[in-house]
Amino acid sequence: MTKLTAAITAVGGYVPETRLTNADLEKMVETNDEWIKSRTGISERRILKEPGKASSDMAVPAIQEILRKKNLDPKDIDCIICATSTPDMVFPATANLIGHKIGATNAWGFDLAAACSGFLFALSTGAMYIESGRFKKIIVVGVDKMSAIVDYTDRATCIIFGDGAGAVLLEPSTNGFGVHDSILKSDGSGGEFLHMKAGGSLRPATAETVAAREHYAFQEGKSVFKFAVKGMADVSAELLERNQLTGNDIAWLVPHQANLRIIDATADRMGLSKDKVMINIQKYGNTTAATLPLCLWDWENQLKKGDKLVLAAFGGGFTWGATLVSWAY
Repeated sequence: MTKLTAAITAVGGYVPETRLTNADLEKMVETNDEWIKSRTGISERRILKEPGKASSDMAVPAIQEILRKKNLDPKDIDCIICATSTPDMVFPATANLIGHKIGATNAWGFDLAAACSGFLFALSTGAMYIESGRFKKIIVVGVDKMSAIVDYTDRATCIIFGDGAGAVLLEPSTNGFGVHDSILKSDGSGGEFLHMKAGGSLRPATAETVAAREHYAFQEGKSVFKFAVKGMADVSAELLERNQLTGNDIAWLVPHQANLRIIDATADRMGLSKDKVMINIQKYGNTTAATLPLCLWDWENQLKKGDKLVLAAFGGGFTWGATLVSWAY
């Protein structure tokens, strides 16, 4: 029997029009362009400012781009997996709202929360559904409206994050293209270093939690950086070794866009030169679950059929992982 793999057959992306530059942030908090660039590599980030707009409103145009490229009827979609840390609401799932907005009336769906590793976890999950033979067309979308949970008086976090969405279509392949292997990890002991304190069942929203500014993302930067550098680099190197590959076999590293120094450390560990690393952090910042698909979106025209890609991420939780993909078109 021919082995089924889950191939990425189309990519779509969306970023809001509004740009928040380092110069803009200089007017909001005590920081400067040189400091931000030297520590993160970020020059600007996109912000969804329109009233009444949420994560689903960025995911929709990203998916609609895929539908146009593939000339697909939304009713052909079997499943929508939405990776996000900023759902439109606690419930219903943002995936359900997306499905309604695009007219995917035959699709079931769910949200997956794994912070910055969300898209990677969702891609692996979607691939397993395709490999089972039960589903033919799955949309995996990573989207986050981080501006909704960023404290713009906190210079440690407000310089990092931006808003955006990226999506891929997964379809069955019998030609050996697609998702080949994943190493995914999580460690809840890291939760204290990167979290949002209130808004869940532990600390439901009250006047006191709002007044204490507990509904914003908190990050203890030094600890997160230390874990992220090691975690993302180690798991990427382990993935190569497990598949008997070297950096010479890899066409592109698709790294989570959290920090330029973390990206560099991962590439070095894999033995990759900088010209084989996708980097767009300078213009989008850290869009959390959207960073990996936005890289694929930006580089789509440079990808060649058969190219081997390693997608790697690290996020709050802690969550981290790496996935080996061969490009299908």
